[in-house]
Amino acid sequence: MELFFTNTAARTAERFTPLQPGEVRMYTCGPTVYNYVHIGNLRTFLFEDVLRRTLKVAGFQVRQVMNLTDIDDKTIRGANAEGVSLRAYTDRYIAAFFEDIDTLRCERVEYYPRATDFIPQMVELIARLKEKGYTYELEGSTYFRIAAFPDYGKLSGVDPSQIKPGARVDADEYEKEDVRDFVLWKAARPGEPYWDTPFGPGRPGWHLECSTMAIALLGESIDIHAGGVDLIFPHHENEIAQSEAATGKPFVKYWLHSEHLVVEGQKMAKSAGNFFTLRDLLERGHDPLAIRYLLISVPYRQKLNFTFDALHAAEAAVSRIGNTLRRLHYAPAAGGEGDLPVSAASEFVAEFEKALGDDLNTARALAALHTFLTKVNQALDAGGLSAEAMSATKAALRLANGVLGVFPEVTTEETDAEVEALIQKRAEARARRDFATADAIRKQLADRGIILEDTPSGTLWRRVGKS
Repeated sequence: MELFFTNTAARTAERFTPLQPGEVRMYTCGPTVYNYVHIGNLRTFLFEDVLRRTLKVAGFQVRQVMNLTDIDDKTIRGANAEGVSLRAYTDRYIAAFFEDIDTLRCERVEYYPRATDFIPQMVELIARLKEKGYTYELEGSTYFRIAAFPDYGKLSGVDPSQIKPGARVDADEYEKEDVRDFVLWKAARPGEPYWDTPFGPGRPGWHLECSTMAIALLGESIDIHAGGVDLIFPHHENEIAQSEAATGKPFVKYWLHSEHLVVEGQKMAKSAGNFFTLRDLLERGHDPLAIRYLLISVPYRQKLNFTFDALHAAEAAVSRIGNTLRRLHYAPAAGGEGDLPVSAASEFVAEFEKALGDDLNTARALAALHTFLTKVNQALDAGGLSAEAMSATKAALRLANGVLGVFPEVTTEETDAEVEALIQKRAEARARRDFATADAIRKQLADRGIILEDTPSGTLWRRVGKS
């Protein structure tokens, strides 16, 4: 399985070859834990989840870091506003973050480091930069001198010649194209947590945190660094500068960035009334699998327009997948060759993997899946599937779900004796052509939230809300 990714640094698609054969070291920017993550954040985290799963299907061993930014301007403001400790404040949102990604079936990665647990390593990185002449101190803070790093701007394309001598910025986040020396260590301020260091009391700057945790957990050069396009500048540009200045080695081989999510064609904002967290959508009764389906349905480098019509369509798609899985579960193997060639499963897998290898083209992968499901359903409606075709089909679908993670669990309801008895009475009524009684039983079950599906292998049933 060949993989090609669009490398932001190279500005073109490149064949993926890791630094060490068979192993991928990947760093993905995680949440700033000052609030619940919104669906734009989740779109990025799900892209990274599909990336991770695809790398594993391609045969790589993945070591992934997703950091938890638990100290920055936002977390400090939030903790101070509530009058609680920074740790107590961020613990709440870290727990919520894990609940959200578990609900959306994100695989847990190998490392979720908190920034505040890596202060000694941050101090050590600043010391390396200071020794090499990349820093200066002013009013108790330590800054990175951009002019001392000639490659500044190679990821984002910003022009470092536009920097004014002495211009600097203390804020963790600042505007695009604002090329100024950035803070590595912030002098202690009233009402903020601080650590005593050789550079004076203070706390780390946001950009320093990611470089430190990536180097500490994955090494000085890594394969993939991923995040949203909003992080290209200044955050990722600053990561490159401080990391490569300190180590003298290339920091990242492949940079992957996901595009923005918009809602009904508009930028998501609380003031616009179109700002949604996962919890908001769940409270409206939406299926988390459908939310995942929608958020991964558009290739990561394209903007995703979140609409409720699209979410309803995703719910229908997930329901269709579930119905096919249920039919496969109950259908006996057909005698002879059946109505689906064994080769159909391998052809689907080949197309599915080709789509993923083409820069994670999830839209094409999902299209291949639904085409295959149509063939499966047509075969079930006709001559059925042979034992060999059944086995190959189920294996192919397991592989697909291993990447997509959107297949509902197939539950068997046959233990409910009362429902089974009514279904049997309906079958008997149909056999004697008493269609009025059969229809009445169907309606009786429907009123109880039970949906029937008549198939060549018998009548299947499920409760509304279950797939």
